[in-house]
Amino acid sequence: MQIRGLILFDIDGVIRDVTNSYRLSVQKTVLKFCNWEPSTHDIDELKNEGIWNNDWDLTLELIQRFINKNKLSLKPPSRDSVIKNFEKLYFGCNPNENYMKWTGFINNEKLLIDKNFFDFLTLNNIKWGFVSGAELPSAKFVLENKLNLHNPPLIAMNDAPDKPNPEGFLKLAHKLLEEDFGRNCPPVAYVGDTIADIQTIINAREFYPSQRFISIGVTPPHLQNVENAQKQSQYESKLKSAGAEFLIRSLIDLKKIHKELFKK
Repeated sequence: MQIRGLILFDIDGVIRDVTNSYRLSVQKTVLKFCNWEPSTHDIDELKNEGIWNNDWDLTLELIQRFINKNKLSLKPPSRDSVIKNFEKLYFGCNPNENYMKWTGFINNEKLLIDKNFFDFLTLNNIKWGFVSGAELPSAKFVLENKLNLHNPPLIAMNDAPDKPNPEGFLKLAHKLLEEDFGRNCPPVAYVGDTIADIQTIINAREFYPSQRFISIGVTPPHLQNVENAQKQSQYESKLKSAGAEFLIRSLIDLKKIHKELFKK
């Protein structure tokens, strides 16, 4: 059976809710080093610049900006110090320890989709995989242990340059499609919740202008409540302005639009 297309997914904010894990680790690490705790909106604003895909770098940038803005005589921490504190909060111990020993914020994460969704894609001749900036132990934990996916195709942190560099995305897409990009190659979609994810697709098009690359923006779960309705609308507008061709609020929405995505 001929493959209709390929969908690659970001993980954080798409496959799992990281409001009380990665984002909380950002907030508490910033608090430790400069006695100020950024809001989720502060984090969104920085992510919307499109270059802060790595949460360690984002954390350090929040600290440095706060120090500069308030003209504090405070020396920013080293990147290694930020990482060490962040990992302690997120994993609770060395991430290479058995996941049964993890006691950190990672245990707060909730899945935003289940394995049946990927079975649906496969039955509809759509290949799939994951391109994420998350650490490999964390990414494999959610995909293999929580979603029960067997050996899922994955590009994680250190497998490729950080997004919006498209190298990791292109590498996995080429591997899964097993053919060269071009007009006759099946379409390739990427689903992400940040402007860096959208920009990754735009950058990929520069390398292969004749290939059909599709950018799908998804609203992160922390914005999907009545209290954040205005912020949600603003966030979605920014994803659209950045180049998202489709906007969804759940991966389940892809079941409704998959035929439109890959129509000839």
